[in-house]
Amino acid sequence: MNKFNILLLSLAIPGIALSQKVECFTSTDNDFWQSSRTQLSSTPVTEPLLTISGKEQGSKFKAWGTTFNELDWDAFLMLQRDEQDRIMHDLFAPDGDLRFTRGRVSMNCNDYGRSWYSCDEVQGDLELRYFNIERDKRGIIPLIRAAQKYNPDLTCWASPWSPPSWMKINNDYPVVSSRHNNADPQIDYLLFGAVDGIDEDEMKFLGERKGQFPRKLATQDYFIQDPRYLQAYANYFCKFIDAYKEQGVPIDMIIYQNEAYSYTPYPGCAWTADGTIRFNRDYLAPTLKEKHPDVKLYLGTFNTNRLDHVEKILSDEGLRKSIDGIAFQWEGREILPDIRKQYPDYSYICSESECGNGSMDWKAGEHTFFLINDNLGKGCDEWYNWNFLLPKEGMSPWGWKQNALIELDPEARTYRYTPEYYAVKHFSYVIAPGAEIIGFSPKEKEQTPLIIARNPDGTLLAVVANYNDAIKPLSVKIGDKYLNANLKPHSFNTFIIKK
Repeated sequence: MNKFNILLLSLAIPGIALSQKVECFTSTDNDFWQSSRTQLSSTPVTEPLLTISGKEQGSKFKAWGTTFNELDWDAFLMLQRDEQDRIMHDLFAPDGDLRFTRGRVSMNCNDYGRSWYSCDEVQGDLELRYFNIERDKRGIIPLIRAAQKYNPDLTCWASPWSPPSWMKINNDYPVVSSRHNNADPQIDYLLFGAVDGIDEDEMKFLGERKGQFPRKLATQDYFIQDPRYLQAYANYFCKFIDAYKEQGVPIDMIIYQNEAYSYTPYPGCAWTADGTIRFNRDYLAPTLKEKHPDVKLYLGTFNTNRLDHVEKILSDEGLRKSIDGIAFQWEGREILPDIRKQYPDYSYICSESECGNGSMDWKAGEHTFFLINDNLGKGCDEWYNWNFLLPKEGMSPWGWKQNALIELDPEARTYRYTPEYYAVKHFSYVIAPGAEIIGFSPKEKEQTPLIIARNPDGTLLAVVANYNDAIKPLSVKIGDKYLNANLKPHSFNTFIIKK
C-alpha cells in the first residue's frame, strides 16, 4: 500500500482503547466513497488544526433535507422504475446514502417550476374561493410520495417565491422585467423609485457576488399592503397546509418569503423591513396560531448580508415573540454568527444550498462541502439541498443553469451521482439527528474545513476536506491524544470512531 494512502488516527475519548479500529471513507474526483480501516495512534503528525476536550456540549443538529421541484419531477419521469427506486432509497431511506428526513416545498411556482402558476390566479379573489393545488398534484406531490415510500415519516415545510400575481403592486409574478418574461419594463422603477441599479442577473452565482448583497434595497413592498390582502394571504398559507395534509403530506413549518432580497425575473417578491414585520407579526403569526397552532413560523429566508437591515426587522419585540426560528441562505450565512449571538435561543437553519452554474463538477462539490461545514459550524441545526435531480446543465425556464446532486443525461436516459452528492454524503451518512457539533474549523484555516460531531449513541465523527493540490497532514488534538491523517489532494474524508 502506498504510504500516502495509509491513514493514521489517534483520539483520546473515555472508553476508547488505542487498539480500536476506525472506519474511514474518502472521496476524490471520479473515485468516490472508498472505505478503509485504520487504528488509533498516540503520536501527532503535525501542529493540531483544532484542539478540543472531547467532552464539549455543542449545538444539536436536527435534520438533513432537500427540495421538491417540478423540474426534478420531469427528470425523474425519464428514468426506469428500478432507477427511480434506487435514487429515492439512496436519498431518503434510513439506511440509504443521504438519509434526508425533511423536505422543502414551494407554495406557488419557483424558478425550477415549468412555468408560472399559483394556487389562486383569479383576480381579486380575497375569499380564496378558487384556491387549489391541482398543479402540485401532478408533479410535486407525486415526487414527495415517491420519497415517502422509503421514509414514511418525512415531514415538509413551505415558502413562496411569489404570491399570486394579483396580490402584488406590479400585478405580475417576477420583480423585474427580463428577456425571460413578459413583465412591463416601464414599471421596473417600482423597485428602487428609478431604473438605475436594476440588474436581472444580479442574483446569479457568477463568481462575482462578493461584498454587499443586494447592492440596493427595495424602497417599497411588492406585496400590496392593504389589510384585506395581507389577511387573505395569511389565510392562503393555512389553506395550503390544509390541502397538503389532505394529500398525506404534513407541513410543520412555514416561512413567509423565499429570498425577499433577490429582485428576480423569475417568481419573486420584494419586501421592506416594515412590510416583513407587519405581515408576519400582525397577520401570518396570529392566523397560524388560530388555525394551525402546531405549525412553526420561521423568519426568512434571509439571503442578504446587510446586518443592519436584519437587525432592524428583529428589533421588533412583537415579531420576535411570534417566530420559532430563522432561516439563512446564500449571503445570509455571513451574518448568521452576529444574529445568533444576539438571539441565541432561536433555531437557525440553512434553508437552501447554493445552486451553482450547471457545471456539476468537483469544484462545485468542494463548494457545497465548504458551505455545509460553515453552516453547521456556525450553528445551523437543519440543512437543505436545492435540486436533487436535473438534466445536464440544469437549465431553468428563466435562463439559469444550476447544479443538482444527481445529473440526468436526457438523450441516453442515464444518470450519475455528482461530486455534490458525495459532499453531502460525507456529512449526512454519519451525522444523525440529535448529534452535537463539538468542533469546527473553517475552510480558511489551511484550506482544510473540519467538523467534529458526536452522535447520540456516543459515536465520534470527523468530517474534513483537503482543498490543497498536495497531500495535507492533519492532526486534531482531542483531550491528550490526536486525530492524525494524511489527506489526499482535493478530497473529502469521513472518520467514524464508535464508542
